[in-house]
Amino acid sequence: MTAFRTAALAAASLALLSTTAAQAQGGYPDKAIRLVVGFSAGGPTDVVARAFAEFATRSMGQPVVVDNKPGANTILAAEAVASAPPTATPCCWAPPTTP
Repeated sequence: MTAFRTAALAAASLALLSTTAAQAQGGYPDKAIRLVVGFSAGGPTDVVARAFAEFATRSMGQPVVVDNKPGANTILAAEAVASAPPTATPCCWAPPTTP
């Protein structure tokens, strides 16, 4: 029974410490978000992405910048997001299907 109590106390302590550490972190996102769109500016995908960016900016309090990277059936946009530095906050905007 003592081993069970020790394990329970250790688990409770770990849970308490992990929630305290999570609260000590700053809010996310803490800088501008780059929304990479795989289509040219002015098209329907871009219009919807810009409307979403405006909504997200108001909701999160951080600017959401739309960056159009057309070409290669959205592969260029996906590569731009994948090769971003770890400190960046990029997001890829692509429709669920491509015609």
